Amino acid sequence: MAVRGIRGATVVTEDRTEVVSAATRELLLAMMEANPTLQAADIASAFFTVTEDIRSAHPAKAARELGWDQVPMLCAREIPVPGSLPLCIRVLLQWNTELPQRAVRHVYLGQAASLRPDLSPTDTRA
Repeated sequence: MAVRGIRGATVVTEDRTEVVSAATRELLLAMMEANPTLQAADIASAFFTVTEDIRSAHPAKAARELGWDQVPMLCAREIPVPGSLPLCIRVLLQWNTELPQRAVRHVYLGQAASLRPDLSPTDTRA
C-alpha cells in the first residue's frame, strides 16, 4: 500500500479558539467528503501549519475532537513570507491508500483557494 499526500487549507476570520477549531473541523470534513474512502484509521500522520497571526489554538486539537485520537499529528508555524495569505491554516495528511496520487482530491476552502487555483473545484483535470 502506498502513502499519498492530501493537501488542504482554509482561512479564519479571526484568531479565536472556537473559530480556529470550527474552521479546522470544516476543512478536515471537506477533505473526507472529497476523498470518500479516507478514514482516520488509514491516516499515517497529519502535519498542520498556521500563519503567525494564529495563536489561540492548535488545529490538531480539532482533529482529535473528530475522533482522530490515534493519528500522529504535529502543528507548526508557517514561514512568515511577506504578502502571504493571513489567518491561514494548512494541513498535509499522509494517507495509506491504494489510490494513485492523481485520484487524491485536495481541498482549499474560501480565500485559501487562491493558494492553489489549479486545484479549485472548477478544475476538471483528473
